[in-house]
Amino acid sequence: MAFSDYRTALVTGASSGIGAATVRRLCAEGLTVHALARNAERLEELAAETGCKPHPVDVGDSAAVERLIDAIEIDVLVNNAGQSRRGNILDTTPEDVDALVDINLRAVLHLTRLVVPGMAQRNRGHVINVSSIAGHYAFPGGNTVYHATKAGVHSLSQQLRVDLFGKNVRVTEISPARVETEVFGRLLGDFAEAKRRFFDDYDSLQPEDLANAIAFVVDAPARMNVAFMEVLPTQQVVGGLNFAQRKTSTTS
Repeated sequence: MAFSDYRTALVTGASSGIGAATVRRLCAEGLTVHALARNAERLEELAAETGCKPHPVDVGDSAAVERLIDAIEIDVLVNNAGQSRRGNILDTTPEDVDALVDINLRAVLHLTRLVVPGMAQRNRGHVINVSSIAGHYAFPGGNTVYHATKAGVHSLSQQLRVDLFGKNVRVTEISPARVETEVFGRLLGDFAEAKRRFFDDYDSLQPEDLANAIAFVVDAPARMNVAFMEVLPTQQVVGGLNFAQRKTSTTS
């Protein structure tokens, strides 16, 4: 299977970053791409540029997503939409927990539930889940809930391959490290400060790098399923070990 075997794609989180780059790449390959995001103005601009089909829908609105899926047939599903928050489980809020679980995991599960049965019936399709290295590694500065939701996406990707055993439907998890997107600006509430702190002095991944990775796995021959792809900047590594010193008590 390759681009010539597919006709349509659905990309979530399509108004910016990895999502918008993926829409451009898949449109350039001749697919009819349905671009889903909340920002209607940006989607219209992307549609004017690429010819994609814009759908200003909140991916967390399961009823609206279901109405959309009922009206179209999807060959390639790119679950890309996601959010993050500052802090960790020690200072997170109920609202942050609910928002991250709803967008990063619940929406992915619902989209998969709605789209994959049709793929299995047609015996044709490709599901691409954009996760994060946060789903595989623990590191300082990471948001605990975000890590947990991305670990859920990883587990879903693994189990989905089992569910689709014997079907000509492929499942790929793409797990990026730092990508230069607007996410960091939203976290800080200051895009200029985020650029200075996270990107100006680093050779980070660009959204187009992930779009090209997605294009690679889609265009692979039918016999080949790239099950997992971890994509990092050349100068970024994961791992390491922290060991806190034992605290000694003092008496007066």
